[in-house]
Amino acid sequence: MNDLSPDSLDARLLDEFQRDLPLVPRPFALMGECLDISEAEVIARLSRLQDSGRITRVGATCRPNTAGASTLAALAIPEARIEEVAAIVGAEPGVNHSYLREDDWNLWFVATAPDPAALAESLARIESAAGLPVLSLPLVRPFNIDLGFRLTGPREALGLDRPADLSVLKGDDRPLMQALSEGLALVPRPFAALAGGLGRSEADVIARVGVLARARILTRVGVIVRHRALGWAANAMVVWQLPEDAVESAGRALAQVPGVTLCYQRRTVPGLWDWPLFCMIHARSRPEALAVLDRARTLPELAGVAHKILFSTRCFKQSGALIEEAKP
Repeated sequence: MNDLSPDSLDARLLDEFQRDLPLVPRPFALMGECLDISEAEVIARLSRLQDSGRITRVGATCRPNTAGASTLAALAIPEARIEEVAAIVGAEPGVNHSYLREDDWNLWFVATAPDPAALAESLARIESAAGLPVLSLPLVRPFNIDLGFRLTGPREALGLDRPADLSVLKGDDRPLMQALSEGLALVPRPFAALAGGLGRSEADVIARVGVLARARILTRVGVIVRHRALGWAANAMVVWQLPEDAVESAGRALAQVPGVTLCYQRRTVPGLWDWPLFCMIHARSRPEALAVLDRARTLPELAGVAHKILFSTRCFKQSGALIEEAKP
């Protein structure tokens, strides 16, 4: 089993390279130089972490609603049907995250698709198969959408999101982004392997990944971890009830609280969901998560604001986004 004590090599590997994967022909060799180990050992460690379910891939996370379309959605499922309906949701190719949470709206999932029409069709299929209404809450404004926090040491504020420069997008970026969402091969020259599958050159792929990352279309390029499998089992989604004109200042402040790992505004649905501000807190225990929430509640922008906390109790699915439909 991998040792993830703060001074272990696996912990250092994950802390140093959840973002800023070296964009060079042999990235694992350069990572090894930083850790004073060989390229082969870096690859072996990443392979073990992936095989054990502690990381999903080495690749990228793509900014929502840039090259594709996405939404956060929920279902209110009777207890006796949770397994059945979770299987229906998980079978939909574009669903890349699915969690059971403590709320009447108890199954929460992220649905992704190549475009808004395909996303609507995906949600309609789930609704029809489950026989339950789907609550869809598209992203309105991100305050922080980078989940790459350090796994050791004190909690740090992750900072505010920088807007994406969509002007750099090109027509042939979709296949590249889909491949990065699925993950790089754990081989000495992963970008060459990726380029070969896309009919492009290694140098072109590396350069293009750099352009997309600098433009914040790729929000992170590095090792994508599974937090629950690494001991961060208290995953809490906190939602806040604010008037529209108070959301931005509150969101900007909330995103800079140490321990808040994501923060964004989502669309409300009158009569069903009137909580526009969301944040995520990833912690190793519920008391630790609640301590982060206590700090958030002391913000002047959130003083006395109604909120509720939805802890996740089970993860059904975690994978990369669907940006491009698979070709037959």
